[in-house]
Amino acid sequence: MGRERGREERDFGIGGDDTGCPILHVDMDAFFASVEVRRRPELRGKPVVVGGVSGRGVVSSASYEARAFGVRSAMPTSRARALCPQAIFLPPDSTAYGEASRAVMAVFRDVTPLVEQLSVDEAFLDVAGARRLLGPPSRIAVNLRERVARELELPCSIGVAPTKFLAKLGSARAKPDGLLIVPRARVLEFLQPLPVSALWGVGERSAEQLHRFGMRTVGDVANAPMGLLRSAVGEAAAAHLHELSWGRDPRPVTTGREEKSIGSETTFDVDVADSGRIRQTLLALSGQVGARLRAAGQSGRTIAIKVRLSDFRTINRSRTLTVATDVTQEIFQTAWALFGALGQTDRIRLVGVRVEGLSDVEGAARQLTLGEPERGWREAERAVDAAATRFGRSVVRPASLLGRSSKDAPRGHSDKPADLGGLDPLSDGSAAS
Repeated sequence: MGRERGREERDFGIGGDDTGCPILHVDMDAFFASVEVRRRPELRGKPVVVGGVSGRGVVSSASYEARAFGVRSAMPTSRARALCPQAIFLPPDSTAYGEASRAVMAVFRDVTPLVEQLSVDEAFLDVAGARRLLGPPSRIAVNLRERVARELELPCSIGVAPTKFLAKLGSARAKPDGLLIVPRARVLEFLQPLPVSALWGVGERSAEQLHRFGMRTVGDVANAPMGLLRSAVGEAAAAHLHELSWGRDPRPVTTGREEKSIGSETTFDVDVADSGRIRQTLLALSGQVGARLRAAGQSGRTIAIKVRLSDFRTINRSRTLTVATDVTQEIFQTAWALFGALGQTDRIRLVGVRVEGLSDVEGAARQLTLGEPERGWREAERAVDAAATRFGRSVVRPASLLGRSSKDAPRGHSDKPADLGGLDPLSDGSAAS
């Protein structure tokens, strides 16, 4: 990347023409690892890997020193250890990452109210309205990077461009800890030499198809006859890729962020067949999900479970309730019933719980079932939430989870969904109730 990065810094770096470039894409660099280094300065400059510390875990984040050895996110921890045995492996701390994310987004919103948060560590900013007060987009980007580094001690990379697609490409090319401007007048010069994989929506299989039809760069896609492009990827994808290949992306920065689901899952250190162990794990996961729902002021009607067997087959089952819920006990009872209906006897590698079809609690109708007391599980769980906020979530847990060692507790992850999922990307390993 050295010579290419040097060219981009010279041709598209600070001082470039940012006229007509109101969109910033800010991406925190190796976010979880950077948060760990911030609170452990002695780790600076060393390979740091955050993720499942057991042999069955996966990498959530890796510092650039670890990436130099080939370590990547979503890689099995065992593979990461083989590639970089000298790395420092740390368990994830979702509380610390959530707090850091909120602080980062607060800085962004000091610059402009038009912030579209994509995940815990990246966002689009529309700074068109901030120009009069803060200067041109490139100056805003420079000052923003400096402020995040100074106030939060975290590195980030920023792309400045006319559109969201180009700004995101710019931040990716600027990493780590860099800034790249894509001038409106030079969009095609920047974009079309890139490989087809740079286009949003082109994964490994789509890239292979495009290669088969002789298209290897974005420029090849831009100049291909539409009939050829349709033959390679189909009607809808062809139109989408053609527009992107010419730098056209009309989507505005939108501030509304609708989380479509909240879930948590864990991978066992050793494949499990004990139904009691699985039941305890589903209860703990349901607690994590319930707590996150209540913290977000949301509830959901559909409860889903995910079960991955020892041979890596994955089973998904769901049930839709008559009314939405944020109650741990209701989530768990449904999840346990779904698991029981599987009649599964094979050993299990992973289990997960998810609540879908979310809505605001205030707007969700709540109807008591026959014989249900007016005050019950919901009020008890909210009291637990209040205690957990003050004293820590491990202080209050279900009786069936007391005595479990930290080794037995789910320390898997809540997923970070592609649909702009939630701020709490990893479970904290403790139950909610």
